[in-house]
Amino acid sequence: MELTAAHWIYLIVTLAVIVTMLFRKGVVLPIIIGTFLVAVVYKGSLIAGFQAVFNANLVAAKELFSIFLIISIMIGLLNSLKDIGADKRMVVPIQKIMVNGHVSYLVLMVTTYVISLFFWPTPAVPLICALLVPAAVSAGLQPMTAGMVIVIAGQGMALSSDYIMQVAPMLSAKAAGIDKAAVADKGLILSVITGVSALSMVYLQHRKTITKKSTSESGLGFNQGEKAFFDVADELAATAVDSEEILKRKQTWGKVFSILVPVSMLAVMIFMFQTKLGGGSGFEGTDGAAFIGGVATILLLLATIAFNRLHSLDKISDHITEGFVFAFKAMAPVIPIAGFFFMGSSDFTPAILSLGEDAAKPAFLFDMIQAGQDFIPHNPFFAGLGILIVGLVTGLDGSGFSGLPLTGALSGALANGSGLDASTMAAIGQMGAIWGGGGTIIAWSSLVAVAGFLQISPIELARKNFIPVMTGLILATIIAVIIW
Repeated sequence: MELTAAHWIYLIVTLAVIVTMLFRKGVVLPIIIGTFLVAVVYKGSLIAGFQAVFNANLVAAKELFSIFLIISIMIGLLNSLKDIGADKRMVVPIQKIMVNGHVSYLVLMVTTYVISLFFWPTPAVPLICALLVPAAVSAGLQPMTAGMVIVIAGQGMALSSDYIMQVAPMLSAKAAGIDKAAVADKGLILSVITGVSALSMVYLQHRKTITKKSTSESGLGFNQGEKAFFDVADELAATAVDSEEILKRKQTWGKVFSILVPVSMLAVMIFMFQTKLGGGSGFEGTDGAAFIGGVATILLLLATIAFNRLHSLDKISDHITEGFVFAFKAMAPVIPIAGFFFMGSSDFTPAILSLGEDAAKPAFLFDMIQAGQDFIPHNPFFAGLGILIVGLVTGLDGSGFSGLPLTGALSGALANGSGLDASTMAAIGQMGAIWGGGGTIIAWSSLVAVAGFLQISPIELARKNFIPVMTGLILATIIAVIIW
C-alpha cells in the first residue's frame, strides 16, 4: 500500500513511544493522542478520530481478555486457598527442592522452558506462577527476577524456536519458499544462544538481590514495599476471628486442598503431555489455557464450598470479583497501548477505523517496513542485523507470529544478494519477531500475564528485559552469520 501522511504520523508516534519508554515514563498519553491523530489524518474526519480511540481500546480489550480472565480465575483460586491456609501448605514440598534463590532460579528456568516448549507459554504461565513462584520467592528470589526468568525462558527461548509444534518455522519457511526443517534447526540453536546469554546476564545482574531463605510464618521473604500476588486478601483475612470450628475446618480442608490442587495441576500437565506425545491435536495456546482455567475454576468452587458451606453462595462471587478487580487494576494501561499497535496490522485496522469491506485496509506498521526493505544493505552482517531489526519492529504490535510472513518473505528475497542462506535469515528474523512481540521486551504482549500474577509493572518488566534480550539477540545473529 502507498504510504500516506497517516503512516508517517504512526511512525513518529511509535518512535516517540520508544523514546518515552527509554526515559521510564508512562506512554498511555502519547498513545491515545497518536491513535486519534492517525485516524483523523487517514479518514479526514474528527468524528473518525473519536471513534478510533474508543474502537482501538475495545479491540485490544477483546484480544487481551483471555489473559485477563485466566489471571482473575487464578487469583480467585489462590484467595480461596488462602482462606483455608492451603496456599502455605502447598509450597512446603517444593520449598525442599528450592533450597535457596540460586537453585530456584535454575528450577524456574528449566521448568518454564520445558513446559513452554511443548504447549507455548500461555498455559504454562498460570501453572508456574501458581505453584513454583511462591516457593521461589520464599527461597529468596525477588518477584521481578522470577518474572524475568519466566518470560525469557518461556516466551523468549521456548517460543522463538517453537521446535515441538513448529508453527513459527513453518510460517517462516513457507514465506521464504524453503524447507521447514532447516529453519527449525537453526531457530532452535539461535533461541538457546539468545536465551542462555540473556538469562546469564539477568543472573549476574540480580545475584546480589537474592536473599536468604525466609523463615517467616508466611514463608515469604519480601522487602518492604513488595508483595506477592497471593497477598491480595490479607486484610480481609486479618479481620476474621477464627472459632474452634473454623480452625478445625481450616486444618482439615487446608491439608486436602494443599494436595488436591497440585495433584490436579500435575494431572492436567500429564494429560496434556500424553495427548501431545500420542499424536493428538494437543492443547496448544488458548486451548491449553482454557483447560487449565476450567480446572482452576472448579477447584475454586470446591475450595469455597468446603470452607464457607452455605455462605459459599456469596463468597464465590467475592473471590471472582477480587480476581477481576486485581487483573484490571494491574493491567488496564496495557489496553490503549495494544490498541495503537494493533493499528499496525491490517487484521485490526478495519475494526478500529470503521472501514467498509471493500475499503483498503492499511497496515501502518507493516506498510512502513515493506517500504524500507530496499534500504537493508547486501552484506552478511548488515543483512543479518537488518532482518533482526525488521523482526523486532514487526513485534511492536505485541504478536510475535504476525511478522513471520514478512521476515520470511524478505529472507527469501534478499538471500541471494546478501551472502546469507535464506534459512539463516529466516531464523534470525523469527528470533527478532518472537523475542520482540512474543512477550519479553514488549509490555503490551502476553508478558502482561506474568506481570499480573506477580503483581509487578509490565512496563518495568519489559524495560529490565531489554538489555539482556537485545544482547542475546545480537550475539546470536553474529554467531549465525559466522557459522552459517
